[in-house]
Amino acid sequence: MTVLRKASGEPRTEPAAASAGADGAAADPSPWRLAWHAVRGDRGACAALAVVALLVFMAAAAPLLSALGGWSPTEFDKSAVDPYLGGLPKGALGGIGSEHWLGVEPVTGRDLFARVVHGGQVSLFISFAATAIVVVVGTAAGITAGYFGGRVDTVLSRLMDLTMSFPSLIFMIAMMSVAQDVNRVLLMTGVIGIFGWPGIARVVRGETLSVKHREYVDAARAGGFGAWRIVTREILPNVSGPVIAYTTLLIPGMISTEAALSFLGVGVQPPTSSWGQMISEAVSFYETDPMYFVIPSAFLFLAVLAFTVLADTLRETLDPRGDRA
Repeated sequence: MTVLRKASGEPRTEPAAASAGADGAAADPSPWRLAWHAVRGDRGACAALAVVALLVFMAAAAPLLSALGGWSPTEFDKSAVDPYLGGLPKGALGGIGSEHWLGVEPVTGRDLFARVVHGGQVSLFISFAATAIVVVVGTAAGITAGYFGGRVDTVLSRLMDLTMSFPSLIFMIAMMSVAQDVNRVLLMTGVIGIFGWPGIARVVRGETLSVKHREYVDAARAGGFGAWRIVTREILPNVSGPVIAYTTLLIPGMISTEAALSFLGVGVQPPTSSWGQMISEAVSFYETDPMYFVIPSAFLFLAVLAFTVLADTLRETLDPRGDRA
């Protein structure tokens, strides 16, 4: 029997090798529980979480919502625009009314509500998928570098430095411009993910260096556990807090990156819509039909703001010391 101590200093006896990481991972509340309590106790974070949930629901239910509105995102309604005014929407506020809930697109008359919800589906999918790639690759690289050290750490650290030294936005624009005959959504997801992993890898590497010599990890080694079991059962649960916090910080940046690439014309291509692409198309109409510019911009702003507020709350709770890599 081995005596393990919690942070409070009170002794607790457990079998030496049965669950060496229990004191490190279970003595304190789990990161998910801490995150939930942090959000629940903050009105701003609760509001941000509600907005995030609404946007995710909107993206997931985009086909249903556009059908409920009565228009598909590619369907033209020539009766909703005035050909004698350069195709501007008929009526006030860009044609907002019972027929078109958020108005219509100038010239084509496509329903803005249908395009916004389908655009949100594309924008959020790219952001979430790219974030997943970044988190998985970055966490694996960071734990590997921090735990094994030596040459492994040197090689991975230099790879992180090399990737971070690339002018990523310029490289993304060049790569997206050259690759014309591929699925743009999948290509954007992969390209954005390639350049995002070193940041979280450095964070996880620093966390791993701080926990790999703690008592529960040494106890696991003494118990004869292999490196894979120690990494997955002892280290990974104890670095998950900063990973969760960093993940929520990544998402608004990914949304903005996708919007920037689409705004520059190298992102998703018509007829597929995204918020960035809609804003790009609306620039030429912002004086004559400002609602066409305001509506997708408002959705993009709300998404970035909500994820940022939520991320700040989680970071203060799960990683109060910040980036130590």
